[in-house]
Amino acid sequence: MKILFFGTPNFAQVVLKGLLESRHKVVGVVCQPDKPSGRGNKLKSPEIVSFAKMHGVNVYQFEKLSNHIDDFKNIDCDIFVTASYGKILPKALLDLKMCINVHPSLLPKYRGATPIQSALLNGDNLTGVTIMKTEVGMDDGDIFLQQKLEILPEDDYTSLEEKLSSLGTQMLLKVLDEIENNTYKRTPQNHAQATFVKPIAKEDGLLDFDENVDALVNKVRAFCQSPVAFFYVGGDRIKVYKAKIATDVSCGEMKEILPNKKRFLISCKDGVFEILKCQSEGGKVLDASAFLNGFRFKARVVD
Repeated sequence: MKILFFGTPNFAQVVLKGLLESRHKVVGVVCQPDKPSGRGNKLKSPEIVSFAKMHGVNVYQFEKLSNHIDDFKNIDCDIFVTASYGKILPKALLDLKMCINVHPSLLPKYRGATPIQSALLNGDNLTGVTIMKTEVGMDDGDIFLQQKLEILPEDDYTSLEEKLSSLGTQMLLKVLDEIENNTYKRTPQNHAQATFVKPIAKEDGLLDFDENVDALVNKVRAFCQSPVAFFYVGGDRIKVYKAKIATDVSCGEMKEILPNKKRFLISCKDGVFEILKCQSEGGKVLDASAFLNGFRFKARVVD
């Protein structure tokens, strides 16, 4: 089949790679426009742009899809495939071809932009992938295929995204074969059971040490790539990339940084939060022991 692919971040790139390695032909990639990045706010293309061009695939970065319906009509393809594209496709576009979506949750649970982060934030031990028909509504189309995946205690966003994108690619290829052979089946979602998740803002990464320690660890797991969990101590902002619950240490005073030369420990109301990998403002990402060796605390209590 000739596929026009819609997707932008790493999850989409993994799915695209699987399509390029399959017997199907990707005739184009539609992704988000370049965005300002870094201190100089220079425009930066999504990584999928260079990946697609490296494989000789045309790239389209339309700001508003509804303004380019005629352009889409002129693209020779059999089907649209979306995976973490980031925008809702307009009805005029969906009327042109069948469109199917790779969504990393067990729909109707976690419809929306952040299903992987939400599963980790909520401490779920089970997630999965749904291949569904893309409709104008938010992830509410009929389901072609769905498969579960266990979330391990050591999983964070990076590892879980890798597993889900790999699983989603396998499932997508199966569904494409079924569509091509006209052997597919579709099951409507139970809309009454739907839950929705929203985009994550930078400030959502703030660690509130009034929360339970497991919730703090889950936030670190969910945000290890972006926006990265953080807190303040003595006015200094510290990003946390990896953490765990320290079960072998007794609690101190609330929000106290416990005295330890090798381990970065913060006392919470129901346990001890241990930072394993972190970064100071303008510094490098370091293991806790290396960070403690060079960082000078202005206070011993978290702001």
